[in-house]
Amino acid sequence: MSKIMGKLQTVFVVMNFVLIAATIIALPIGKHQADRRNNAHYIFAQTENLTTWPTGWAFMLSWLSPIWTIGSFDSCVHMSEEAANATKAVPYGIIMSIGSCWFFGFIIMIVLAACISPDLESVLGSSFGQPMAQIYYDALGKHGTLGLMSLLFIVQFLMGLSILVASSRQTWAFSRDGALPFSKFFRPISAKFGYIPLRAVWGCAFLAAVLGLLCLIAPAAAQALFSLAVAGNNLAWGTPIFCRIWWGQRKFVPGPFYTGDKYSVPIAWTAIIFLIFGIFLSMFPVGGPNPTRGSLAAQTMNYTVVINMAIWIGALAYYYIDARKWFTGPKITVDTDTLTEDQAQALREEGLQIEGVNRPSFTGEEAAAERGSTEKTGGVVR
Repeated sequence: MSKIMGKLQTVFVVMNFVLIAATIIALPIGKHQADRRNNAHYIFAQTENLTTWPTGWAFMLSWLSPIWTIGSFDSCVHMSEEAANATKAVPYGIIMSIGSCWFFGFIIMIVLAACISPDLESVLGSSFGQPMAQIYYDALGKHGTLGLMSLLFIVQFLMGLSILVASSRQTWAFSRDGALPFSKFFRPISAKFGYIPLRAVWGCAFLAAVLGLLCLIAPAAAQALFSLAVAGNNLAWGTPIFCRIWWGQRKFVPGPFYTGDKYSVPIAWTAIIFLIFGIFLSMFPVGGPNPTRGSLAAQTMNYTVVINMAIWIGALAYYYIDARKWFTGPKITVDTDTLTEDQAQALREEGLQIEGVNRPSFTGEEAAAERGSTEKTGGVVR
């Protein structure tokens, strides 16, 4: 099953590029035949503010779309235990994911700005319920819109399937380390289906279905759940980066893909600042500083702060009430032969019992013996 899914991922990527190419080629041609395209000034210099925020802050809020778009680049990390040469493949995968989103996304934005109707309120209030469908319809007509929107729906489903695969691996990894409720239930691997975390897959699928149903309650619920992907991911990414540069720099073990001591820390601080900015950004009301009062107040409120605080406080309460009594942290998989003396000393000060580190000396023969022991235990160093 893992091999099949790996091959399907290639198909999914190709389908994404087919949709991108179809949009980039078909929209300008169709718009030229149906109507006049927008000029360069409208594409690159025109600003429209349909909110009650100042134009400058409305521009900052527009960052939420690209921040959300690149939000699954960490899927490479979740699949790393099944990847060959993961120490190099995963960082390259992350860079390629973000880089391709930036490059092709920039081209698509130019095409959309060239082909969209200047009457933005009519596009946003389209009777189709989807602004993208209105853009396709204005340029390609009914049949072209049905074709491209059908392809778009298929690609979105495939994207969701890819995220399900990645999230199930992450869920299994946490369950393996005993970090989740019901870890014993989700931990087993199914040999019948090709050694995959079958229970974790179905658990994530069920949870995704529940969240999908919540989105049907109201647009405010959907917006809050989408923003949760930004705020939750940003916190998850920023926490280990901050812990590393604030507390763990001495015992940090660089991998083959490393920007060096000169650039690593400044890049890390830049990432932390940007991630914090994204968290605050996702919690602002999109329409303006004064959400509609009265009966419509509940529909214009941004509930991201409510949902995030419930999850974050709930997770902290779960840890301090129960999990801290038995959870000892993730399994350590570093190669002890590559540790410097400072890193080994830092690990000893942490009280971590790692063979080859908690002893005063570590010879080449001992390193070879440790590597052999590590291979027999599946790469987990205890």
